[in-house]
Amino acid sequence: MTTSQESTAAVLLDPAVMRRRCLREFLMSRRARVSPAEAGLPDGGARRRTPGLRREEVAVLAGVGVSWYQWLEQGRAITVSPQVLDAVSRVLRLDESERRHLYLLAGLNPPLPRPELGPVSDGLRRLIDAWMPFPAHVLDAYWNIVCFNEAAGLVFGFEEGDTNCLANFFLSPAYRSRDAVWQENAPAVVAQFRVAASERPGDQGFQLIVDDLCERSAEFAELWALGDVRAAGELGKTVHHPTAGPLHFESTQLRVPARPDLTIVMANPLPGTDTAERLERLASPEGRRATLRPAG
Repeated sequence: MTTSQESTAAVLLDPAVMRRRCLREFLMSRRARVSPAEAGLPDGGARRRTPGLRREEVAVLAGVGVSWYQWLEQGRAITVSPQVLDAVSRVLRLDESERRHLYLLAGLNPPLPRPELGPVSDGLRRLIDAWMPFPAHVLDAYWNIVCFNEAAGLVFGFEEGDTNCLANFFLSPAYRSRDAVWQENAPAVVAQFRVAASERPGDQGFQLIVDDLCERSAEFAELWALGDVRAAGELGKTVHHPTAGPLHFESTQLRVPARPDLTIVMANPLPGTDTAERLERLASPEGRRATLRPAG
């Protein structure tokens, strides 16, 4: 291979060059599918040879310079801002996935998906039910409890009236009495919630939860004031169950690609313990009756 060929190959393998080439192809394909009428422009009749919008039309509708947009679509190394990309996304009628893709191709961190208000899918409910007899539940972006399987109710004392996992952690007597390592886990839980909140700056939903818990729990207020952060991941958990006895778990958080605002929390029995066998007995008809039987 000659020096010239090696140089050309190096350029072709350059991630930045490949990214800008993909950006060019993506913008051209999105521009071609938007008709002038959809953009509020006259169609030009038979004289119009360009399918979809012209570059200059996209630029004017997005409020950017024609030359700048041409450079963007040509894949030149130029500086872009989220505001401009959002304007281009609006003109090209990009959906949420396409908008995030445009950010990545332009070399910017994509915006987080907006939290959805719709119910979880039947498939997601079947997934956590299939995890039985091990506990599993689903949280939204604010750590609100969207749904949980029967084992989560039996093991952690979750009830249908419980709304927020963080509030439950600090305020539920049933949960706290069963968590054998509550004091050790509390700082990590608060630090993980701060990371979740920082991913959505300016979102009042997080601030409302923090303000409410600071008023209702001095322990939470003290930990929140520390300003600690910790990435979500596996967390050890030991439960002193009133009828099943000691239960040891690895708690793992999994994101849902189809619903990026949701997180599945799955508790897996810790290897080397008899937790799996205890959970089998707890989920049996006799175990359910013993757990649900009123004390005394």
